[in-house]
Amino acid sequence: MDHYFVLVVDDEEEIRDAVEIYLKNEGITVIKAKDGIEAIEKLNEQVIHLIILDVMMPRLDGIATTFKIREKKNIPIIILSAKTEDTDKILGLQVGADDYVTKPFNPLELVARVKSQLRRYVTLGTYEGIRKVIDLKGLTLDQSAKEVTVHGEVVKLTPLEYKIVELLMTNAGRVFSINEIYERVWREPGYNAENTVAVHIRKIREKIEIDPKNPRYLKVVWGIGYKMEK
Repeated sequence: MDHYFVLVVDDEEEIRDAVEIYLKNEGITVIKAKDGIEAIEKLNEQVIHLIILDVMMPRLDGIATTFKIREKKNIPIIILSAKTEDTDKILGLQVGADDYVTKPFNPLELVARVKSQLRRYVTLGTYEGIRKVIDLKGLTLDQSAKEVTVHGEVVKLTPLEYKIVELLMTNAGRVFSINEIYERVWREPGYNAENTVAVHIRKIREKIEIDPKNPRYLKVVWGIGYKMEK
């Protein structure tokens, strides 16, 4: 299993801490929030792979939070509730939760449900978390959305420019020769590729660099080729 980040949202600190202990034992990193509003803030700040969400919370409850998250994201959501009524369960699942666990819960059962949801989404290929999101000090590549952003601002790249950025960012720190870049991106032998690649590199720099003449991200390695700074 890859490394996953799970957001645990509950207004009770003891519950948040208890869930964290069990998930950490599985090598899962836990991010914590005390209500729905804080949860949505955390979701906007970093990549989260699964959410464990209490129903009864101040400010924004679990049902409303699930509804709001589902407007934009397809992350697995497991709802927690002290209530045993079917109406709560049905409402949670109707607005987009993937699973439901009733409090007091068996921690090992919750862990099993978390792992099962992660596996299911990875296998189905609908899981947002398996997409590769690479961040190099403000330059971010989202391979699922085929999107590049600089400090949160979307950069409009042509398909070829995107492929060059993707190649260099997924191999950050590695130097690629001009021929290598051409052959991998254009998928044909790189004869006389220098001008073609150089033009594209220049255009990319104009779009992603604050000062294209003094690039922070896309560096030239004289006599060899180009690399993306780690």
